[in-house]
Amino acid sequence: MNYSSLRNYILTISLIFGTLGCSTSPNIEPGVSLKLAQFRKANISDITYELYFNIPAEQSDSIEAQATISFELKENGQDIQLDFRESKHHLKSLSINGEDVEINFEYEHIILPDQFLFAGKNTVDIDFIAGESSLNRNPDYLYTLFVPDRARTAFPLFDQPDLKAVYDLTLEIPKDWEAIANAPINYEHASDSSKTLNFAPTELISSYLFSFVAGDFEKVTRSVDDVEMTMLHRESDQKKVERNLDDIFRLHKASLDWLEDYTRIEYPFQKFDFALIPSFQYGGMEHVGAIQYRASSLFMDEDPSDSQLLSRASLIAHETAHMWFGDLVTMEWFNDVWTKEVFANFMAAKIVNPGFPEIDHDLNFLLRHHPSAYSVDRTEGANPIRQNLDNLNEAGQMYGAIIYNKAPIMMRQLELLVGEEPFKEGMQEYLSTYSFDNAKWPDLIKILDQQTDQDLIAWSDVWVSTPGRPHFSVEFKEDDLPGREPLRYDILVQTDPAGKERVWSQQVGIWTISPQDSSFKFFDILSDEPTTFATLNELQAETKVFNANGRAYGLFPADLETLQYWENMRNVRKGSHLINLYENMLEQNDVEPIGLYNKLLNLIQVEENQLLQDQILGYIETIYWRFLTDDQRNDIMEETEGILWDMVMEQSESSKKKLFFNAFRDITMSASEIQKVYDIWSGDLEIEGLNLSESDFISMAGNLALKIPEQASKIVSVQSEQIENEDRKRRFEFIRPALSNDQTVRDAFFESLKDEENRQVESWVLGALGYLHHPLRIEESEKYILPSLELLQEIQVTGDIFFPKRWLDVTLGNYSSDSAVETVRTFLAERPNYNKQLRMKILQAADGMFRANRIKS
Repeated sequence: MNYSSLRNYILTISLIFGTLGCSTSPNIEPGVSLKLAQFRKANISDITYELYFNIPAEQSDSIEAQATISFELKENGQDIQLDFRESKHHLKSLSINGEDVEINFEYEHIILPDQFLFAGKNTVDIDFIAGESSLNRNPDYLYTLFVPDRARTAFPLFDQPDLKAVYDLTLEIPKDWEAIANAPINYEHASDSSKTLNFAPTELISSYLFSFVAGDFEKVTRSVDDVEMTMLHRESDQKKVERNLDDIFRLHKASLDWLEDYTRIEYPFQKFDFALIPSFQYGGMEHVGAIQYRASSLFMDEDPSDSQLLSRASLIAHETAHMWFGDLVTMEWFNDVWTKEVFANFMAAKIVNPGFPEIDHDLNFLLRHHPSAYSVDRTEGANPIRQNLDNLNEAGQMYGAIIYNKAPIMMRQLELLVGEEPFKEGMQEYLSTYSFDNAKWPDLIKILDQQTDQDLIAWSDVWVSTPGRPHFSVEFKEDDLPGREPLRYDILVQTDPAGKERVWSQQVGIWTISPQDSSFKFFDILSDEPTTFATLNELQAETKVFNANGRAYGLFPADLETLQYWENMRNVRKGSHLINLYENMLEQNDVEPIGLYNKLLNLIQVEENQLLQDQILGYIETIYWRFLTDDQRNDIMEETEGILWDMVMEQSESSKKKLFFNAFRDITMSASEIQKVYDIWSGDLEIEGLNLSESDFISMAGNLALKIPEQASKIVSVQSEQIENEDRKRRFEFIRPALSNDQTVRDAFFESLKDEENRQVESWVLGALGYLHHPLRIEESEKYILPSLELLQEIQVTGDIFFPKRWLDVTLGNYSSDSAVETVRTFLAERPNYNKQLRMKILQAADGMFRANRIKS
């Protein structure tokens, strides 16, 4: 191992990403620049925020607030910038070390003049009106969501992850509201109409992890094996609550136990609570001691599928793992935001295994990670796992499938390379070394490098620092040796599609099939060179399934004929072969959409594993709507509907019955089959074992409004009257114009989305856009593509981290026409200096459009 190279690498990264700081105050500019973050880290420490928010019951009333900020200043002589992304009019008064100071506000920063500051301890007092763009105010509740740099939209602070601080929070809220925050309640005082809650000071945490939730919530407190947890929720269906409550608390406790055992560190914070929020932007967010979840992700409808149960368990494990990986040890700068996500995702996969012994977890890992990672890495806009970041105001664009899905695949390969036990020991050292502090990816590599003889720096450089995936192929070779029979063998060839001669060192499993003697063999090789002897004579079998254990990453050869051996394959080999076939279809490598579609229709009638059923049905729907021509779709429509309906009726398990019904509901187009969905929705037809929730009926109503447009107004009105849950009713009323049969109503609704205020509940917006851009409406809605692209930069500034990409996905996903492709290509061509991150997001979201256009032509 070249330790000199390692030291130089670490030094270079440190210089770039900020451990050395800078001596002079940087220029004042919007956001939090890397230079500003480095300067403050080098000069500011021991930060405490005492925060007070007076939250009125009326959503339209302002939130009066106060902040007392204490910090140690290494040396005086430079102005200090506080971050506050709001109007100067929100600032009422400022005092520094007891002296009133005129407010100097420039480019989202309050300037603290050096003449009022001391070397040593300083105290800044600010009266202000809280900014609301990240307070997520609803008529009777609110919740903060400050990742990655949005705490500064609510109150003044040093908003960067490596300036961890203590937060002392006081809330004044309506008397009948409940609230949770990062720490337990210190004291509570009630008056006639309000109550004041003071929370204990937190441990040292990063600004994006500070949080509180307050509102008209139901409060449930449980003690599981002497660990007390409190949950807030707003679900009105009491049966649904009772059906899920035990599992929700049990899964959290199981995750805590596993993590304490794996890390050898007891839960590091004062308490462990969570809030279930309607229409929450993400699946969950790991705020210290006060996790936030999308309510529908944890409250399962009746008869959930295996995939849904696994997803819930994985989500809970993921957010719980963050308490150690991300909250206890936090990345230094958001270029390494992926580290906390890969640790949480990777650990979550380990955590859920013991609780689901009947599940094929290798299959689950494969299906959860590979398709999503490929959906970005195959595109023109592919990004590396670790990216450069000059300003935190673009940190939201670091997020995506690469960090959530490719990074765990990379991490599993790293664990294979290092060894499971040495990897675990390295993770324990990492956590203990950097507890309540910040770390960088090279810090972990340095620790793990001590556990192996492999060159982890070179390995990481390809896997982590560059985008894309390798392509694999098999070449048959024959060497003539003097005096001996010719030597015949197969070579597995790994190529770099970018032409940079990179090699992704990884384990590759190969399953061979020899029809002559019906034998099946499995080989596991290390592919760490551009050409690798997979084996010699052993691989002369006529048929092979590549990545047969689901661990490797890349585009592998696949052919439809191999599906004849489906029943002889283990589940993970089935899943891997499905993915390989779909990816080769997209690459136009001798797999035609209609040919794959017909094979999938056959498979769905014989496959019994629910994870595979879910994957097959997903591919069927995607190919049906996006990659078949109109003629092909019309030819296959009746057969598809008949097969799916028969499968609905044949299922004995309610969860599988619902899985097939949802696919039938989405695909069906003939009048007689649409009538079946209508009859189920209206209550005229009941299917034994098909248990449907209020959310299911809402989905059916939206689907029917599209497919029976002449009855859309009546269907929507009836459904609206039947919704009992107020949060779901508000959502339905928001998307109602998108369901209208009147084009002018839909046009007006789309125009309304140009107003930031109408995009506040992002999940509602995405739901409505899904109806606007449904495949049945693409001719009428293609005109929305250009204005949607023109709004993207504003959406990146005003929206949460996943919103820009999701906005693009739902806008572009169903189109394939020449004119739609030209709109996207021209938009980018006319803007050569367009934001690099947003350009990548557009190219990622448009990949399906580009490929469908090429395939159909």
